[in-house]
Amino acid sequence: MRIVFAGTPEFAVPCLRAAAGKGEVIAVYTQPDRPAGRGRGLTPSPVKLEAVQRGIPVQQPENFRSAESKAALRALKPDVMIVVAYGLILPQSVLDIPEHGCWNVHASLLPRWRGAAPIQRAIEAGDSRSGVCLMQMEKGLDTGPVLLAQALDIGSEETGGQLHDRLAELGARVLSDALGLLRATIALPPHPQPAEGVTYAHKLDKAEAKLDWSQPAAVLANKVRAFNPWPVAEAQLVGERVRIHAARALDETHDGAPGSVLRAGRDGIDIACGHGVLRLQSLQRDGGKPISAQDYRNARRDVFA
Repeated sequence: MRIVFAGTPEFAVPCLRAAAGKGEVIAVYTQPDRPAGRGRGLTPSPVKLEAVQRGIPVQQPENFRSAESKAALRALKPDVMIVVAYGLILPQSVLDIPEHGCWNVHASLLPRWRGAAPIQRAIEAGDSRSGVCLMQMEKGLDTGPVLLAQALDIGSEETGGQLHDRLAELGARVLSDALGLLRATIALPPHPQPAEGVTYAHKLDKAEAKLDWSQPAAVLANKVRAFNPWPVAEAQLVGERVRIHAARALDETHDGAPGSVLRAGRDGIDIACGHGVLRLQSLQRDGGKPISAQDYRNARRDVFA
């Protein structure tokens, strides 16, 4: 089974490993190397690093608009193309090249959370469940029929990073099952997505990380979880900007102004919100590392007696 794999970030690496275990990955497509780090040097994607380690040829076109890029893919004669968080829109002329088309591993229970950031948006919205769908790709954004799906529960304190890792492994298992069926010539029946329940997971923006204390504590707690490890929630606290790595909502009534400190104890620093209280458990000062709320309180004896 001749497989072409297209993916870029760490999320796609377990799926690449799964594909390599079920067939011959004849080529890997990934985004061009991008500047990263303090030195802004060109850095290969995690998928490229995995492919190079496995000795798989790597292609990094800027897009698939040129006839040459399509001809190169066509020359590979792939049975199927697996796409996982690739980052490029594939035109219909590319989707039609593999014998069995292009399959996409998507980290949501479609049609909920189509788009770029389904993992974080699910947590931000307070969803109790997520999962992975293996979708037959078509021209629309995540609109294709679902071939296989598997769900999981989201933990009440689970962060975006933790859910990311669990869904990456779940996606690899779903893909492995599907490729096994394809290799055994067992058809995967496509299930069209329902028209009801469509939501879009828009790309994360760093500006979203700023918390508004006038919002309900439950809303802010979800943001803290969703935006960990990036872009990390931030807020003004006792006269300085802090980043908040962990917090939980308390359903308490209070008379405090939003953003004011109600209590500061061993369990955390309790902040008045528009509704309820947000207990800060892990914080980071500018230029520092994440520390416990108790260590932050000790470091700010000018504020906390």
